[in-house]
Amino acid sequence: MEKKSYHTQHVFIIGCKGIPAQYGGFETFVDKLTQYQTDKSIRYHVACAAEPKDYDPAQARFCRHRAECVVFPWRRLGSARAITYDIDALRYFLHYAEKKQIPHPIFYVLACRIGPVIGAFHRRIAAIGGQLYVNPDGHEFLRAKWNAVVRRYWKYSERLMVKHADLLICDSRNIEKYIRKEYAAYRPKTVFIAYGAETDPSKLEEDDQKLQEWYKKNGLRKNEYYLVVGRFVPENNFETMLREFQKADTAKAFALITDISGDFLERLKERTGFDKDSRIHFTGTVYDKELLKKIRENAYGYFHGHEVGGTNPSLLEALAATKLNLLLDVGFNREVAEDSAWYWNKEDGNLAALITKAEQISAEEMEALGKQARKRIEQYYSWEYITDRYEKIFSKGA
Repeated sequence: MEKKSYHTQHVFIIGCKGIPAQYGGFETFVDKLTQYQTDKSIRYHVACAAEPKDYDPAQARFCRHRAECVVFPWRRLGSARAITYDIDALRYFLHYAEKKQIPHPIFYVLACRIGPVIGAFHRRIAAIGGQLYVNPDGHEFLRAKWNAVVRRYWKYSERLMVKHADLLICDSRNIEKYIRKEYAAYRPKTVFIAYGAETDPSKLEEDDQKLQEWYKKNGLRKNEYYLVVGRFVPENNFETMLREFQKADTAKAFALITDISGDFLERLKERTGFDKDSRIHFTGTVYDKELLKKIRENAYGYFHGHEVGGTNPSLLEALAATKLNLLLDVGFNREVAEDSAWYWNKEDGNLAALITKAEQISAEEMEALGKQARKRIEQYYSWEYITDRYEKIFSKGA
């Protein structure tokens, strides 16, 4: 049911790569936030990125789910391009709001990339009666892919984003606690609103051609594989999962849906010797959402090794679709799944023993775990629920 209102609240969203979403948590979040919108008094403006070769000024503005989308070309600056993209988008939207004399606009910045310049932007936002909202995301400064200099930048940038934000929207209670404790001197105003997930089953039938071709290509069968879906980075603990799986007493396969990085892949081969285990299958990425959902539904079990902060989208999708979920035992994961999943740690033999235990679980126990996990997602993580929480925040302001 659509909500009625008598004024327009403009919300400018900066920090996602754009919609429609492919992979990416923030991209999916913005896509669903606009798709499930019920409060028509809110007018969303979304920054979208394009490769320079694909950028067409004539198509730089379009609408999706009633949201106005504005495309900005990436600058050729390597990994720093995400910083300049956010700055370009925020500068453009702020100028737009100033020129149009938009009353009390909200600028919602996803992630803490632009801390060194956010103070100057915040002064301009405040001057027109606007507010700066920030989603601090996870612990970016802990990611293994960054060198020491970049990690220091991330921490410094995060501090400044927290200092100047009128409201910090945290998608994890653990992240909210961290922000309040780490930056208590700034007395940050925070609110917890989780990430969301689709709860409907896949539209694909078991005999769907796409599904059967994917199984054949990767040598897999329904209910005869464990699954992981996620970015191919060290902090997702692929090394532990691969090493432990090889020790486990199971004839099932291990399917890894991920974007394979050559250097990291070679390091994992050297450290784990996984390439000598015929049960392990790197399948590449799957962008078809219905196909991916069906693959999740048909997995015997799901491994989740994410440990660097925030509510992880892949975990929510797994809990909504896969009955047996084996999660790394960290606060972020327990916060989401509670007792609807099993937990492992990085000690030698721990995950292997849990996999062996999983092989002996009864059909009734597995079904009960699956129902419990889906119920938790439906109650607290559905996109309808998440969107409603956001609309209430945007409507009343900080």
